[in-house]
This record gives sequence, structure tokens and C-alpha cells, in this order.
Amino acid sequence: MTDTTALQTPTAVDLDGESLTITRLRQIAEDSARCKISPAAMAKVAKGRDLFEDIARQNIPIYGVTTGYGEMVYMLVDVSKENELQTNLVRSHSAGVGPLFAEDEARAMVAARLNAFAKGYSAVRPALLEQLALYLNQGIIPAIPEIGSLGASGDLAPLSHIASTVIGEGYVLRDGRKVPTAAVLRELGIQPLELRFKEGLALINGTSAMTGLGSLVVGNAHDQVRQAEIITALVLEAMSASTSPFLAEGHELARPHAGQIDTAANMRALMTGSGLTVGHAELRRQAAEAALPGNGVRRTEVYLQKAYSLRAIPQVLGAVRDTLYHAARTLEVELNSANDNPLFFEGREIFHGANFHGQPVAFVMDYVCIALTQLGVMSERRTNRLLNRNLSQGLPDFLVAGDTGLNSGFAGAQYPATALIAENRTISPASTQSVPSNGDNQDVVSMGLISTRNARRVMRNNNIILAVELLAAAQAVDLAKRRNELSPAGRATYDLVRSMVPTLEHDRFMADDIELVAQALREGRLLQAVTQRGLTLR
Repeated sequence: MTDTTALQTPTAVDLDGESLTITRLRQIAEDSARCKISPAAMAKVAKGRDLFEDIARQNIPIYGVTTGYGEMVYMLVDVSKENELQTNLVRSHSAGVGPLFAEDEARAMVAARLNAFAKGYSAVRPALLEQLALYLNQGIIPAIPEIGSLGASGDLAPLSHIASTVIGEGYVLRDGRKVPTAAVLRELGIQPLELRFKEGLALINGTSAMTGLGSLVVGNAHDQVRQAEIITALVLEAMSASTSPFLAEGHELARPHAGQIDTAANMRALMTGSGLTVGHAELRRQAAEAALPGNGVRRTEVYLQKAYSLRAIPQVLGAVRDTLYHAARTLEVELNSANDNPLFFEGREIFHGANFHGQPVAFVMDYVCIALTQLGVMSERRTNRLLNRNLSQGLPDFLVAGDTGLNSGFAGAQYPATALIAENRTISPASTQSVPSNGDNQDVVSMGLISTRNARRVMRNNNIILAVELLAAAQAVDLAKRRNELSPAGRATYDLVRSMVPTLEHDRFMADDIELVAQALREGRLLQAVTQRGLTLR
């Protein structure tokens, strides 16, 4: 499990190549926290560079230093072509296309690349680390197209668009639009760098795009799980559901998966103080009272157990959590790894290997994509129970407050949620989609950045699915006329919804309501509303 809890943004985040967490990366990327390179890391970088230059000046074959790149490794290049070789690599690979990554996503990628260099094995100059840190601290954000990485020889295309800004070329973002880098650097009085031995290769030959973006996705997905738990708790209150499935012993003693334990604990905390949910003992009493005398088979209207979408929440959302915990561990290892090629270790043979290959990240981000898809399915199925009069504990058809038939209530609002769970299911794992490239030099590729973008897409779709469930849950509370019996967390949830969207008394244009609540979920406002009431969620 990783530290993904919200922390106060520090004055500066230290980057040392060893200890960067997803939480700290999010602070740099999302909160624009300043970063600084630890003196010990910088000293290690400087020493490694000095040792490497002694080797490189001997004009011996070193991949990407005195040879061509990729399939052209058989071409030897004299040391006199040092700058030209590195610059041409960056220019030729700045070929990404499509929409641009958002500013926070680009910042995450730059910070991830900088921390990889701080590890000290990439043999770049300290000046390169200083330039990347300057960019982050001055808000110079590379414009990085989303499409073009195979995730094998690293994220070559997106990282080349970062590298192009380092040499004063390409584009940076200003107010969400791309503008020429050279003009911005002139305005700020910043000199672009000339790339020296290996520095162009080191900049683009790594997993920092998929790892930086993946870290944001996993961090935000953890918040999405928490918000899904909050919404679920309100649904359970609205439907007078049982608290029995969340008893600690069923999870901590019987089936102690970490995520399952955490979700069950959150559900107990969220429903504490509720006058609407019931315990199993009360359900047994109701069933016994409702039974007719006799020795045969007897029917009651009391259900001792609810459907899985109302009962298997710790098991399903807990499994989503465990997926995120696993992904976070993998990403944090990658954030603190030297993942380019070749690598240099004092007194050892030059390591010509493949640390740039994104397979570990690709696998876990596909896993995240699958898990988040199931989160959306659970949400839509609870919405369906609220809207179906045969499943909703006596609530009216489609939560219609006025005349049923004349009004359709939430019937139309369910459609986008249903459509999006179907769309999420079509987003196939990318890590199995290897396609050879680069003259068959890159003959097995990870597609890790595609896996990461897929997970991000599902997470974004889920915000709309969850928004529909949240709106329906608040409507159900209104129709039951028992909002004063809500738990403190339930009341905070209900109040947030009603501060944005009024009760649906009669049919109205629904798209704006859904988008407004979905935006609040994207911003984490539901989680904030509950935690501001003094509740701490795992």
C-alpha cells in the first residue's frame, strides 16, 4: 500500500532518485509545489558524469554516444559529432500527434524524468537536472502530444517533446495553448541547453511519460474509490439496507485482503449514526414477526440479505483498492528507477540493457483499467435498483416525484451511465497488443502509455456514472422524506448535492445536472465535504 492520502503541500519536494512517492509527485504536478534536487543526489550525478566523460572521450563504442540509434546501432559516430548526434535524435523523434496532455500530466512526466536522473546512473550533466527543475519551478510546461509512444524503448515520442523544449525548440503550454518555446525562454531570460554526450538519448529513452501519468491516474483513482464508497453509503441509507455485510470480523478475521478490510472500515464509518440502515438482528426480528403461524413454507417481505451490489461492496471495491495498491507499488519503484540505456556504474562494465521497457507499468495500468471498469458496473447496478420499482424498497418508478407517466424522472439519466459501462468494457488491455517497429529492433513493445491512457479514460467515464448514482440517491432520500435520519456523512453528501442541484420535482433538462455533479467528483469535492465533517477515510 502506498501513501496516497492528502497531505499539506510542502514548501518544496526533494528529489533524490530514491524516495519519490505518488503523493509527492501529485503535489508537484497538481499543486505546483516547488521541487529541489538533494545535494547528495547532485553530487552523485556530477561524479558519474565526470567518470562517463573520461570513457566517452576515448571514442570507444558506446550505444547512443558513439553509435547510431536503434536498428542503426551498427553505425559508428565520431565523438566530434557529439551535439549533432544528440540533437538530431530529439528532433527526429519529436513526432507525437493528437491532443496534448494536460498541464498537470506534463508536469508529472517532467518530474518523473528528473527524479530518474537523480538516481545517478544516467551519466547526464547536473546542468540538465537543474534545467528540468527550473522548468517545473518557473511553470514552463512542455506541450506533449498524447499519441506516439510504444512504451518499449521508453516513451520516445512524448519525452522527445520534453527534450525539444530543453534545447529551446518545440512548444510549451500557456493558458492551455501551445506557444513556441524559444519565445517563452527569451521572455524569462533562460538559456536553452546544448545537448552533450548521451543527454538527448537519456531524456527520451525512459518510462517517465507512462509512469508520471500513471501515478496521477492511480492517485486520483484512489480518491474515486473513496467517493464511490461515500455514494454507496448514501444509497444504502436511502434503501434502509443492512449493515451486517460490513461487520469487521467478516473481513479482518475471515478474509483479510487489505482492500476489503479498508473498504469495510470506510463503510462502517460512513454509516455511523444513521437512523435508516438496519442491523442483522433487527432484520431477523422483522422476519420473525412477519411470519404467519404454521409449520410449512411461509413468505415474508423481509430480505435477510440484499443483492450483491448492496452487499458485496467490500469484496468488489476492496479488490479495486488492492489493484490500486499493487499498481502504486509498481509505479513508485519505477519513479525511483534509472530506466534509460546505457547505464553507468562506477568501476563496472557499462550496462547495455532494456530498463526502458515499460512492461511492468503496462501490466498494472491494464489491471487498473479492468478494476475501474468494475467500479462503474457496480455503480450503475445500484442506480438501476433505485430506479426499478420492483427492486427499490417501495420507491416510485424512476424516482418520479410528480405524476408517474406524465413525468419520466431519472429514466433518461440512467442511459449515459449504462452506455458508459458498455464503453468501458470495450477498452481492451493494451499490454497484449505488441506490434514490432524500428526495423524489428523493437520487436516486443509494451504499449504502456496506451494502457495508462485507457485507465484514465475509464476513470473519467466513471465520474459520470457515479454522478448519476449520486443524483439518484439524493432523490431517493427526498422521496423517502427521512433526510433528518441520515448519518453525518450521509447528510454531508446529501447537502453537497443539493447545494448544486435541486430535487427533481418535475421533468427538466438533466444533462447540466449530471455534468455539474460529475465535475464536483473530478475535483474531489465530495471527499472534501465528508472529511470536513471530521471523518477520516482509508
